[in-house]
Amino acid sequence: MFDSLFHRPTEAHEKGSVEHLVGYARRNTLVPVPDFATWEELNAHLLGWCERERERLAADWVKERAALRSLPTRPYRACLTCLAPVSSLGLVTVDRNRYSVPCEHVGRTLRLSVFTDRIEVCNGKAVVASHTRSYQRGQTILSFEHYLPVVARKPHAASHAAFVSQMPAIYAAVRDELCHARRDGYREFARILLLNREFPKEAVTAALEVAQARGCLQATAVRQIILNARAPESPAPIAVPLDLAVGRLREPDLTQYDALLREPSRSSVAVEVSA
Repeated sequence: MFDSLFHRPTEAHEKGSVEHLVGYARRNTLVPVPDFATWEELNAHLLGWCERERERLAADWVKERAALRSLPTRPYRACLTCLAPVSSLGLVTVDRNRYSVPCEHVGRTLRLSVFTDRIEVCNGKAVVASHTRSYQRGQTILSFEHYLPVVARKPHAASHAAFVSQMPAIYAAVRDELCHARRDGYREFARILLLNREFPKEAVTAALEVAQARGCLQATAVRQIILNARAPESPAPIAVPLDLAVGRLREPDLTQYDALLREPSRSSVAVEVSA
């Protein structure tokens, strides 16, 4: 029979009595301002005060604990829950900000769990998207993984996809270079983006930077760079024994091969004729 209202982290002035408790702790532990040589000494000082407070209020805590209910079997989800439709661009709106969801959910209504630090988008019990919550206004937070199926079906979308601007800067640079240098450069850029479905995005990004430095901006080249980086290192060479290292081989007598150029003997010719 109560409603939840969650405030922003690190904003003590929004939490009522929490602000007064902060002042109480500050007046009793940091007035006058202490002088400690290390953080460890300061933490030990604060911990000692907390232990003394716990002992002073031990009797009151026993009374309060007797009136408390047992903890639930599942942890409480400190979030607000609401429903939101997915737009044609694969976006849901929360507090005037838009967050992307996988493109296959376009047109559906999904359940949102709004935490203080993140936004979870759920289809039934499955979490289909998770984003860091933004407290600004008018922001669009995109995950490129949500749009890769569209790029696979429509490669031309890669040339003007908005999510590229939120990826590492190398992607925008490669897109501009490919699309300006070749009429079908968007196809090659789409193939590069689709490598993120096969390999971790950190590996693709690192390989793409190497490919640009080498002047080989092709998806096949980026793939090979990734495979080369993931290949196991070759074993260390085996040390050559000293007696073999200082040994010398006799030079071969190549004149022995001149016998192959001589005319065959009469006996062999006779055998060939009789045959």
